[in-house]
Amino acid sequence: MKAMICRRWGGPEDLALEEVAPPPLKDGQVRIRIKAAGVSFATTLVIAGKYQRKPPLPFAPGTECSGVVTEVGPGCTRLKVGDEVVAVLDWGGLAEETVAHEVNVFPKPKTVGFVEAIQLAISYPTSAGSLTWPHVLDVQKGQTLLVHAAAGGVGMAAVEIGKILGATVIATAGGPRKVAFAKERGADHVIDYRAADFRDEVLKLTGGRGVDRVYDPVGGEVFTQSLRCMAVEARICPIGFAGGTIPQVPANILLVKSIAVMGFNYGYYVGWSPHDARFEEADRTFALMERIRGWCEAGLCRPHVDRTYRLEEASQAMQALLERSVTGRVAVTIE
Repeated sequence: MKAMICRRWGGPEDLALEEVAPPPLKDGQVRIRIKAAGVSFATTLVIAGKYQRKPPLPFAPGTECSGVVTEVGPGCTRLKVGDEVVAVLDWGGLAEETVAHEVNVFPKPKTVGFVEAIQLAISYPTSAGSLTWPHVLDVQKGQTLLVHAAAGGVGMAAVEIGKILGATVIATAGGPRKVAFAKERGADHVIDYRAADFRDEVLKLTGGRGVDRVYDPVGGEVFTQSLRCMAVEARICPIGFAGGTIPQVPANILLVKSIAVMGFNYGYYVGWSPHDARFEEADRTFALMERIRGWCEAGLCRPHVDRTYRLEEASQAMQALLERSVTGRVAVTIE
């Protein structure tokens, strides 16, 4: 089979399309003929050796895909050959086929194409888990939710899910194209952070009260300034540091406003942490994915792919992400 292979830590340009042996199928796993795969900012960190998980070299990067089940290993009970699925992978997505633990593979909604479905593996459950689970943001109807990087993959999902939950959504995005995209996804208000100070704008929009919940994939100064436009007893959830800087939390602000910081790492629940929790957390991830599938089939979630690339162009797909020229997601399609 063909796959994009990482043989040394580096940039997207260091990947090469190679002919390699298909991965072996183990107990509890299924083989998937990949139709589309996703790349993300995290993928670029993985191939650079800067992510918290380092696959053994050489490997095919890619942690999310959609496709068709072609083989089922011993011990599998939920899936059968021919099922159309989305899958969370440890790695191996940028290839013609892959194997995945059955516990990390889910039915693809009938209303979502293979290309768009890549987002249902990680982006949408990241946003859905952080917004709905009681120990994280637990967004309630009538609350005000601030979503940063709303034109990105997880931000787009957070805007849509926030509206489903009945929140008033204030989004931030950079530049007219991304502002328009966030509005199109349903945000009630969109702030162009390149043209205005989002902290001041949020306080104006909330009559000085501040927001109840903050969803932050950016980190750095965005996190710090978000604390200064939050209401008393509000919650903020960092889910990544796309801005490149890990913020230091000013505990005095947490104390004065009774603010809570609720971290969320969806990777923990799908087996990406030193303690592999994918099996013990399976009931929770299954329920979350069924909820997302229901939203999709009801037309409430509309995953958006900005552009597609062929497998041999996967490096270009990653470069587009690094240039921050993408709204929503990019996908790599496999013929």
